[in-house]
Amino acid sequence: MDRRKFLGVGLAAFAAIVAPGTNLRAMDFRAEKPKAWEAEKSVDAIKELYGSAGLKKSDKIKLTAPKLAENGGSIPINIKSKLDLESVAIFQDANPRSLTAVFTIPEGAIIDYDFRIKMRQTALVTIVGKGRDGTLYTTGKEIDVSIGGCGG
Repeated sequence: MDRRKFLGVGLAAFAAIVAPGTNLRAMDFRAEKPKAWEAEKSVDAIKELYGSAGLKKSDKIKLTAPKLAENGGSIPINIKSKLDLESVAIFQDANPRSLTAVFTIPEGAIIDYDFRIKMRQTALVTIVGKGRDGTLYTTGKEIDVSIGGCGG
């Protein structure tokens, strides 16, 4: 048996042993909360996604992004938190639709996400994390965009 086949079989066996003990699930937010994806402003999208519960400003959610994005077509974002969250959502008011992404977080998972977003103009990027107790935590950062990424 060659090395690649051995590693593939080993990984499959490991997954078969570990998977039944994990509690993996994901919510299809597009199907469950379609109006949140249509909202043009972050305030409206947050309300559609999470309801009207108050937001708690928190420094326990770390948002790392450039202050000035030279190309709005690819802006690097990093989110880190040690809070016990069940989901994290990213909003911005630069594009026609505010809600950018939603992550369902399994229990005990490490929240350290790197991804890129598009923004056509300067705007505030808002992160909202929903705790397992229902508390909504938020943080944000304004990103200046010099060249728009959505046709700008």
